[in-house]
Amino acid sequence: MAKDKDPKPSRIKISPWWIYGGILGIFLIASYFNNSNWQEPIQTNISQFQKYLDNGDVNKVIIVNKTQADVYLKPSALEKPEFSKIPKKNLLNKENTGPHFSFSIGNDQIFENKLIEATKEGKLSSYEIQSNPNYFMDILGFILPIIVLVVIWIFLMRKMSGGAAGGGGGQIFNIGKSKAKLFDEKTDIKTTFKDVAGLEGAKEEIQEIVEFLKNPQKYTNLGGKIPKGALLVGPPGTGKTLLAKAVAGEAQVPFFSLSGSDFVEMFVGVGASRVRDLFKQAKEKSPAIIFIDEIDAVGRARGKNNMSGSNDERENTLNQLLTEMDGFGTNTSVIVLAATNRADVLDKALMRAGRFDRQIFVDLPDIRERQEIFEVHLAPLKKAEGLDTSFLAKQTPGFSGADIANVCNEAALIAARYDKQAVDKQDFLDAVDRIVGGLEKKNKIISPEEKRAIAIHEAGHATVSWMLEHAAPLIKVTIVPRGQSLGAAWYLPEERQIVRPDQMLDEMCATMGGRAAEKVAFNRISTGALSDLEKVTKQARAMVTIYGLNEKLGNITYYDSSGQNEYGFTKPYSEETAKIIDQEISILIEAQYHRAIAILEENKDKLYQLADILIDKEVIFKDDLENIFGKRPFDKNLQEETTL
Repeated sequence: MAKDKDPKPSRIKISPWWIYGGILGIFLIASYFNNSNWQEPIQTNISQFQKYLDNGDVNKVIIVNKTQADVYLKPSALEKPEFSKIPKKNLLNKENTGPHFSFSIGNDQIFENKLIEATKEGKLSSYEIQSNPNYFMDILGFILPIIVLVVIWIFLMRKMSGGAAGGGGGQIFNIGKSKAKLFDEKTDIKTTFKDVAGLEGAKEEIQEIVEFLKNPQKYTNLGGKIPKGALLVGPPGTGKTLLAKAVAGEAQVPFFSLSGSDFVEMFVGVGASRVRDLFKQAKEKSPAIIFIDEIDAVGRARGKNNMSGSNDERENTLNQLLTEMDGFGTNTSVIVLAATNRADVLDKALMRAGRFDRQIFVDLPDIRERQEIFEVHLAPLKKAEGLDTSFLAKQTPGFSGADIANVCNEAALIAARYDKQAVDKQDFLDAVDRIVGGLEKKNKIISPEEKRAIAIHEAGHATVSWMLEHAAPLIKVTIVPRGQSLGAAWYLPEERQIVRPDQMLDEMCATMGGRAAEKVAFNRISTGALSDLEKVTKQARAMVTIYGLNEKLGNITYYDSSGQNEYGFTKPYSEETAKIIDQEISILIEAQYHRAIAILEENKDKLYQLADILIDKEVIFKDDLENIFGKRPFDKNLQEETTL
């Protein structure tokens, strides 16, 4: 029976600090054994020495460095009882030949004269004067500053290279190496398209890239070329990174992941060097995917920042990236995926065909996609039976995938806070309120006068929106402070693809309902309508300057989708046009404000009745409005929030 081979013993990693410690230890040992006799002399004083000298016990004296006297006794003197403390053997077990005593001298010239006189009298055989240099201290004084400087330099290089000592970018000489994290297709990548809920359009568009990586011959046999890259564009939290990882999982290829900021370094040429090293690694493992998240960190349009010059490090990194993606040294079977939410600032050369051949827009999920996302994130939760995911999807318009994940997690935390065994519908509603409006501040001190003003304000929003056809219907109104708001009203807006002027005007009127209610009820206004004013001003400015919905200015827009205007210091219109724009914005807002006042004047009794219920209950729902106003004739299932 064959014996199993012993596994190879792991090599001992020698740290450079061991070498430094060994050198220092050698110096210390050399210093300790610097004395040729290897035995430390006994300390005495000059009066004792004079006594030994007068008794004829001293054989020889050596003056060292004009400060110390080493005394050597005669062999016969060592036999005397008074010198019994002096060891007969040294550390090497040899005869102790001295020095036997040592003491400090004052004036070396006077002491030397005494020795000359004692020699003439025969009391002393001989004396010597020596200069004994301390080689250890001299060498240490020369080497120690160099060692300190080297250690500091190593520390700084490791810090600036941004990695641990074992990582690719953590060593001094690896600072130009790529910092991309490699996910192995056999062990690390577990994400597939089944794990990505919603995003049907994006998945369908990116499916072709997976087919290219799985079966490239199917396309190359017909003369087609494998695409160089795909750019995922969309708002934050929509699942761009997850989608890229799912592509790698579906294609079963190595996946290099890094951020655009990983190329940025304080050293000149490091970014370009990391780009070269990244593509070199990917080519060695091809077919492979390179995923660069937040590519706008290095892909910003060149020459737009006039303050930094035209040859900065970021531009050099971008130039190298452009060359690697489509240049003479083009890498085959390496596809670059990138993600950004600021595609308008990217360089045109990066966006052209041949580099990023496809631009895939990853939009916020619609109601059907939100339901699918909820089902994915609800799977690990202990949820109540009969929980309606379609209802949750309706309650979260405008939420991204990351927001929905946060809602599910927050709902579980709320349920645990109340010691529930399962997460139910109310927990999810509370979670939405918590995320959108902030944490309730029930202990905030509000005077009765302020509380009534807040109630009138929120009741005004609810009343006006109930009476307007295109305004979003109300779901809930509260005067409990949340976050920075003193009160809030939740609505369910319709998810529209296009918006008409009458719809925008109705929304503006409902937003101005809070300030209008204060005017009707108290004949004075307050600062509580700040967020309302900000919202309607943005809407009115968009109608006038972006969408071309103003009759006086006509069908014209000053919107620049390329983002070039933000780098200039001039407006795209004249001063006279600017005055007209300001006037038209003011006219729009004031018209809706007076329209809201007119609606509230007609329904003043109902406004006060609603405010009283709100003061009493602090929270009112759609049913309370139906009891006061009756059924809404144009009721739709829609959601949004207006805050005070």
